[in-house]
Amino acid sequence: MPPHNGGIHRRSARRRTIRNRAVVTVDALDHIVGGLGTAVLAAISVVSLIVTSVACLAGVGLPLLPLVLRGLRAVADRERARLSRWGPEIIAPAPLPDGLRAALADRTVRRELAWAATHATSGALLGTLGLTFPIHAVQDATFVLWWWTLPPEDAATGATFGLWMVTDMPSALGVAGLSPLWIALTVIFVPGMARLQAWPGRRLLAPGRDADLTLRVEQLTATRAAALDAHVTELRRIERSLHDGTQNRLVAVNVLLGAALQALSRDPAVAREPLERAQTAAEQALAELRGVARGILPPVLTDRSLADALTGLATDCPLPCRIEADIPVRAAAAVEATAYFMVAEALTNIAKHSGARQATVRVRRHRDRLHIQVADDGHGGADERDGTGLVGIRRRIEAHDGTFALHSPPGGPTTLTASLPCGT
Repeated sequence: MPPHNGGIHRRSARRRTIRNRAVVTVDALDHIVGGLGTAVLAAISVVSLIVTSVACLAGVGLPLLPLVLRGLRAVADRERARLSRWGPEIIAPAPLPDGLRAALADRTVRRELAWAATHATSGALLGTLGLTFPIHAVQDATFVLWWWTLPPEDAATGATFGLWMVTDMPSALGVAGLSPLWIALTVIFVPGMARLQAWPGRRLLAPGRDADLTLRVEQLTATRAAALDAHVTELRRIERSLHDGTQNRLVAVNVLLGAALQALSRDPAVAREPLERAQTAAEQALAELRGVARGILPPVLTDRSLADALTGLATDCPLPCRIEADIPVRAAAAVEATAYFMVAEALTNIAKHSGARQATVRVRRHRDRLHIQVADDGHGGADERDGTGLVGIRRRIEAHDGTFALHSPPGGPTTLTASLPCGT
């Protein structure tokens, strides 16, 4: 590679890194603001519960307690929705039990109370600190425009913390030099503060190991329905491929053979052309049949391991793709086929839509689970609702009682992760 090309690639990589970091920071600020909002609502819920509990001691607060608990549930559900938009989905719990005694004894309610107390304090603190950095950055950057409206003592301490007196335009311009410092602090600390702010919610608002069995039954029912839909969709795809492709080719072969037979009785030399065309159509039909068969169950998995099959996909991928496979024991054929189709569809999407320069596929088996991760360095913004095959991937994974997650913030990178049960 010529030296100047290497320099161009390095500059491009630096620009991409800066852009991605900026997108991550803006995204974190968005979640910091949202978390600050739910922290205020959580504080209101905690204060309402305390006031109502004190009123219960006087015998007048009992009728209000169910209303306060419903308000707490509404705030907790709002936080669940906020966190689900930023990462793995947090399943909403079952409705509040009937009766005050049952509601207070419900473990989910107690976890929501713990979350509200934690988020109302630490969440509000982290949200306030997180917003302080960009606010000071804007304040110092624009200080030169309005410093003259402040009293002398405020101009000295309001933006510079007393580091120097602001008495004229040059000293006011010096304040603007603090703005890059605040921007750097924002980029360094705010993403971590956003994750720390979300941590209590992910820990306390997610269903516990002893969650109501009804949630699991509902999830399995939805998974079964999705699996049936995926099966019907697959059958329709196969039928359409056979009807529109192979069947038409075979009809053409039949017509051409009939024309050749008629030509043989009149002029055998003329029969050569329709016979050649019939042979070409038969070869095309055979190729299409092979394509349909590969779509049902990849024959490569019969002769080779999953790691070898994925290596073949990486070789055919139009962009550099690295395979990292640690699969000491083979899984069931259906599980390996699902993993193969997931990686194949993901690599196709990366090549068509992501604008990535490279992709990485990691597959490993840990105990009774097969873990698959497909990552790229593209521009991100992937959405299951865009019809890029991600819904089909999710349905295939969930049909095996597996889990699927997509993380693709604007600016990238995009990461698809899946986990499949594969026996012991």
